[in-house]
Amino acid sequence: MPLVTVTLRKGKSGEFKSAVLAAAHAALVASGVPETDRFQRVLELSPDDFRFDPKYPDLTTPRTDDFVLIEILLSVGRSVKVKKKILSELIGDPDREKSQRVMAAMLKMGKIEIAELERAAAEA
Repeated sequence: MPLVTVTLRKGKSGEFKSAVLAAAHAALVASGVPETDRFQRVLELSPDDFRFDPKYPDLTTPRTDDFVLIEILLSVGRSVKVKKKILSELIGDPDREKSQRVMAAMLKMGKIEIAELERAAAEA
């Protein structure tokens, strides 16, 4: 059972939140997670409680207030095959900028962290 947590700034519409959650769930389903395995939560924080650097590490386009942080907690025992499929989906995304953000994040890791790569993919 993967648990998806989306952290964002307060004030986003229900449509915005639903779109982010739907995209995260679609990636999980594409990696082999059953369609009905949906456990999601949204954390809405004030600017004082959700702080991020607009340009870290070397972004050419700064993050805006639409920045979202997506965390996916996969249960212990998730197969390597499923993790590889998620990684493949993130890197092979047709959105070239998104896949480049994922690759840039991955190149800085000593250990591949899927949640970190998904956060990089979610940046707009």
